[in-house]
Amino acid sequence: MIDSKDLAREIAKVLDEKKAENTIAIQTEEVTIVSDVFVIANGTSNTHTKALADEVEYEINKRLGISPEHIEGRASGWILLDYGTVLVHIFDRESREYYNLERLWTDAVQLDLSDIITD
Repeated sequence: MIDSKDLAREIAKVLDEKKAENTIAIQTEEVTIVSDVFVIANGTSNTHTKALADEVEYEINKRLGISPEHIEGRASGWILLDYGTVLVHIFDRESREYYNLERLWTDAVQLDLSDIITD
């Protein structure tokens, strides 16, 4: 069984491979019971955002045999993939700026993804 931080890192790799923007992972286990880690990223358009979500779902299932427990927002600017201990938030640019989850979770520690994210 993969732990939540390793799963988050694998998800970040998939997002980076598909050119997601501003991918971060924040450890939430100390500040909420909702999940252990949030992975947050954005696409460059609605089409890109949907493609990112599809790719995460496909690749994580292929690589690790894990599927999301629930998916929300496929027709909006914010798609949520719920992997239980890891919640993946994929936004379009405008929605990410508007909801600004990073600001809401400032008490949470960011995972270091510098070895994954190629910018």
